[in-house]
Amino acid sequence: MPVLDVQHIEKHFGSVRVLEDISFSLEQGQALAIIGSSGSGKTTLLRCLNFLETPDKGKILVNGETLFDAEDPATQREAEVRKKRLHFGLVFQSFNLFPQYTALQNVTLAKELLAKEQPDYKQRKGELHREIQAEGLELLKKMGLEDRAGHYPHQLSGGQQQRVAIARALALHPDILCFDEPTSALDPELTGEVLKVIRALADQKTTMIIVTHEMAFARDVADEVIFMDGGVIVEQGPARQVIEHPSEERTRQFLARYAEN
Repeated sequence: MPVLDVQHIEKHFGSVRVLEDISFSLEQGQALAIIGSSGSGKTTLLRCLNFLETPDKGKILVNGETLFDAEDPATQREAEVRKKRLHFGLVFQSFNLFPQYTALQNVTLAKELLAKEQPDYKQRKGELHREIQAEGLELLKKMGLEDRAGHYPHQLSGGQQQRVAIARALALHPDILCFDEPTSALDPELTGEVLKVIRALADQKTTMIIVTHEMAFARDVADEVIFMDGGVIVEQGPARQVIEHPSEERTRQFLARYAEN
């Protein structure tokens, strides 16, 4: 059973159809890269998976559970959507860190808020806080940032901020970790440090969806690649096959344009 099963997702903004009949599945431990030109629907697809946008049609299942069904209003209640977002960790293009909080506080904030909802929170407040802090420090260590825990975002480089954002996404132990062009806001010299972290997560069999313009990285790190164009999936298959030997003309044209740039 796949960890993620996306069935016939469609999304419209007014009369513009941004996603059309999007279907794919993702197995536990797989890394899926989504490539395509700007405006092809990649980011909208991630936002639908994270319930930041509501699809107009289709279903989203995680571990066999229907999280969203466009024909079932019960799956779209706001109280339920908040819980369902916990299945997905999203790393944005522009870091989205809280400037008033340290790196460690950014990582632990969501878990601290969830802890307060536990019925025994008042009795275990100190214990829970220590556990959350320790886990946050361990995640920062994993990102190579153990010496930056007390630093604020403005005291960190772009690459360091993005690594804090990755640690924050991992803190809630999501089923699927999603990256939306994680290096697009970085200078070239900082891109490598973020890609190195994502590569290590792939080596550890973290289940991931990576929207990226880094073709060589997608080829070498992803298990599968989806090429999107005009809101549809044009081609999908093993990463090296799609990027080195695409079968669809639109895929070949996109990769040729990318190589020229």
